[in-house]
Amino acid sequence: MKRSLIIIGGGMLQLPLIRTARRMGLSVIVFDMDPDAVGMKEADMAVRMSTRDIDGCVREAKKLRQTIQVHGVITAGTDASRAVAAIAGALELPGIRYSAAEAASNKVLMRKTLRRHGVPIPDFYSVWSLKEARDALDELGCPAVLKPAENMGARGVIKIRSREELQRAYRHTKKYATTGELILEEYMEGPELSVDALAWNGQIRMTGIADRIITNEPYFIEIGHNMPSALSPAILAEAEEVMKAGMRALEIHTGAGKGDLKVTPKGVMVGEIAARLSGGWMSSHTFPLHSGIDLYRAAIRIALSEEPGDLDPVHDFVCIERGMLSAPGKILSIEGIEAMRAVPGVEEVIITKPVGSVMQPITSNIDKVGHVILRGRTLAEAEASAAAAFAHLQIAVDDTFSVDWKQVEQKARERFGESVCWVCKACDGTNCASSVPGMGGVGSQASFIDNSVALSEYKILPRYIREFVTPQTGLELFGRHLEHPIMIAPMTGATTNLGDAISEEELARHLVQGTRETGSIGWVGDGASINKYHSIYGVLKEQDGFGIAILKPRADTDALLQRIDEATEGGFVAVGMDIDAITFRTLALRGQKGMARSFAAIEELCRRTSLPFILKGIMNPDDARAAVDAGVAAIVVSNHGGRVHEELPGTARVLPEVVAAVAGRIPVLVDGGIRSGSDVFKMLCLGANAVLVGRPAVIAAVGGGLPAVKVLLQRYAVELRQTMELCGVLSLRDAGPSYLKRIKEPGESSSGAAGSSSKDRTQAT
Repeated sequence: MKRSLIIIGGGMLQLPLIRTARRMGLSVIVFDMDPDAVGMKEADMAVRMSTRDIDGCVREAKKLRQTIQVHGVITAGTDASRAVAAIAGALELPGIRYSAAEAASNKVLMRKTLRRHGVPIPDFYSVWSLKEARDALDELGCPAVLKPAENMGARGVIKIRSREELQRAYRHTKKYATTGELILEEYMEGPELSVDALAWNGQIRMTGIADRIITNEPYFIEIGHNMPSALSPAILAEAEEVMKAGMRALEIHTGAGKGDLKVTPKGVMVGEIAARLSGGWMSSHTFPLHSGIDLYRAAIRIALSEEPGDLDPVHDFVCIERGMLSAPGKILSIEGIEAMRAVPGVEEVIITKPVGSVMQPITSNIDKVGHVILRGRTLAEAEASAAAAFAHLQIAVDDTFSVDWKQVEQKARERFGESVCWVCKACDGTNCASSVPGMGGVGSQASFIDNSVALSEYKILPRYIREFVTPQTGLELFGRHLEHPIMIAPMTGATTNLGDAISEEELARHLVQGTRETGSIGWVGDGASINKYHSIYGVLKEQDGFGIAILKPRADTDALLQRIDEATEGGFVAVGMDIDAITFRTLALRGQKGMARSFAAIEELCRRTSLPFILKGIMNPDDARAAVDAGVAAIVVSNHGGRVHEELPGTARVLPEVVAAVAGRIPVLVDGGIRSGSDVFKMLCLGANAVLVGRPAVIAAVGGGLPAVKVLLQRYAVELRQTMELCGVLSLRDAGPSYLKRIKEPGESSSGAAGSSSKDRTQAT
């Protein structure tokens, strides 16, 4: 009759343990809450029960004993040691006491137990609230580490480098705290070791010590490990003694112990010790490949009250594991796996996140697509095999799929700080955190505010009795086809205006690449600093010149011409000038001066380049006519987001007059207060060929990077199509003032109709 073994957990990490038990001729009983777990399908008997429900696990085990004899209970790779200990105690099977399993599961209890027995650990505090965390940080100082008292896989573990980071870190960690309790401890500097050990009949035997490769600060992501450790024999001997002392203190006397140890300037210290076999494919793969020892077989024998067998290595290979990472988003395809498996030295490629999985930003060890196990005669040989294998790997993701806009806004708030931008629910200037420099407008913010107010005075008039239409949002502009008319306005000053919430290169790259990948064109500025444009132009060149450079109207004409020439040589889509920035405050702060240009000077600038030349900042119909006559390829109606003067009107108020003055001879673009696809539609109805969006795109870039920028533009484009469909508007050319109703202000005597607009606006140059 077969002996029976209960295995707690049926996930992928338990699968090697289940298969080992079956090869040993045992009848395998798997407990897991998920009936579709891979291990449940390979079990001789599957019991649907949460591994965290201790009472439930004991109850089901006792039921089993009524019909069959259970000979042992074990787990691997998951924090189920309390369930194992409880079942062992209830069924009188080999194992540790429940109190020992509890101390090995709760990091606060663990620390207290280890400290009581003199085992070296970092200083620590139990934390239940943000106030307690602040008080503890005052005692510990920075850097420190905050982690859930109970969880695994580095979930919720985060480094705190300054007191300002505490609140954000607390929110992050609290999400992963299964009991609500956290632990704040001093940061341990130095390399980290992963240690496996077996204990039986008063003996403790190390069964593997590996170097952990940790990255992605402030998180602690293990991207792989190397077996054996490359540290000195003296350090490894010290680590072995600390591990043994920790297991004895925690009363792990029967079964497996898994330790994370830090080699600090003070000596080897315990990060944590768990009463189980390790996960991360060390006990199941790299140690057996390194040594020739079947560690799972040995652990199972101990769980069955037997001797573990011979634990002396039969060979000494170098074995490593490397994690497969992907960008956040929905996995569309994973290619190159078979080619990876064919690389000499590759022992196994394990996929843990199949196609269709949604990957979040990497903050813990569970955020991996898979793992590669490799073996070589030397570490260099194994690492060379890893490099060759990963050269074949291609993971395609839809990086917009996992963007949570609330999280984007929250992260942007944190990165901006109190003095730059509060990321208000309505970005309309009425409650702005800053002026200029900063994200706000000048003075009373009146011009900034009026951009939104002017748009809000127009309401949309739908038409329902008509033929069905499928709106088309494409257009031709500057010789390029765009999928939609929504572009990102030129924004610079990552230090001056954004408080270093993002680097200048990152900002430009996210905005330009985001618009390009969503079917539009990104615009960049040259900044107030004299040499900043070099890095910004560099980003445009990375994108094959697919962007538009708008330059400050510098009094130094030679500097202006140099920028125009470099844009021409770079093959940019277009180049132009912020004609309204002649008194811009940030120019003065950087020792630069702006200057208005005459009609002749504008003509000369247009002739200077073979690229389309754009004037941005037009608010007056006379300027619009002059720009057309001077040879300008397009104009942008803009009050610079209310950042040049507080008494300029909202752009929606002047756009119809400017469009009428241009009379369809060149495209007219507009920015100012656009916060939705409906706003885009209003501007199109008022005569614009396309629009530019400013502050929301910066918030997206700071809070969510490239994916968030793309999500923002896609959302506006979808809203635009929905609004066009509501009104029965087939193409952008068909949008006109008859689809708008202007809501009169108190005392206003003008008619409620929108201003005139050219119906045959030119959409190509």
